[in-house]
Amino acid sequence: MRTHHELTDSGVKTRDATRLTGIIRSTAARDKARPAAPDSTAAAVTRTPENKLTDAERRTVLDVLDSDRFVDRAPAEVYAQLLDEGIYLCSVSTMYRILRENAQVTDRRRQARHPARACPELVATAPREVYSWDITKLPGPVKGTYFDAYVMIDIFSRYIVGAHVQTHESGLLAAEMMTETFAVHGIPNVVHADRGTSMTSKTVATLLADLEVTRSHSRPRVSNDNPYSDYAGCVIMPSPNPNGRVRAGRRTTAG
Repeated sequence: MRTHHELTDSGVKTRDATRLTGIIRSTAARDKARPAAPDSTAAAVTRTPENKLTDAERRTVLDVLDSDRFVDRAPAEVYAQLLDEGIYLCSVSTMYRILRENAQVTDRRRQARHPARACPELVATAPREVYSWDITKLPGPVKGTYFDAYVMIDIFSRYIVGAHVQTHESGLLAAEMMTETFAVHGIPNVVHADRGTSMTSKTVATLLADLEVTRSHSRPRVSNDNPYSDYAGCVIMPSPNPNGRVRAGRRTTAG
């Protein structure tokens, strides 16, 4: 198309230019009459707003927003309070823009910083050191009917030292299961469980205190602190683990 225009501009007849380039005259005429597209390579001319804040003024706005008076307040609230006092620094959107440039568009309130704490663990290096137990719902023969499986595991060998199936959950039944288990397999040093009603019941606490067994419970709102007993309903005895361990929450010394 450019060749056709160059030929016609140099004095070549349109018919001859059409024959040489193979472009129809009407197509060449429409293309020549079409307005020229803007040059994308040309640098865009940006106009600086007349009311743009200077660097010093932006620094002043940021200092006001980070002051002790306004550090806990949103920009809209800061804007309204300053306006009530007859002070105008900038618009609310500009306040947000300045905060965004300084990576402060977050919760700017003073918050407590809790130190990182290592996850506590109970380590078993021999049998009868740490027992873990839980209660699991088992489906019954009729839909809507369930049984409660009380299962206690030695976390060193992963051996199920005690298992009872009852029709309901109760601290008395849990203490009965523990009494029979301890009579057969011995009294452990620590018994770990989650924070269910039976696990924290007074009956179980009294039994373990009388036997001088340390109670350990999972941390609040942590679902994986009792991994060996969470699926106690599936009665499985895995291979022994010489480095058996279980994560635990706060340890409560009975006594």
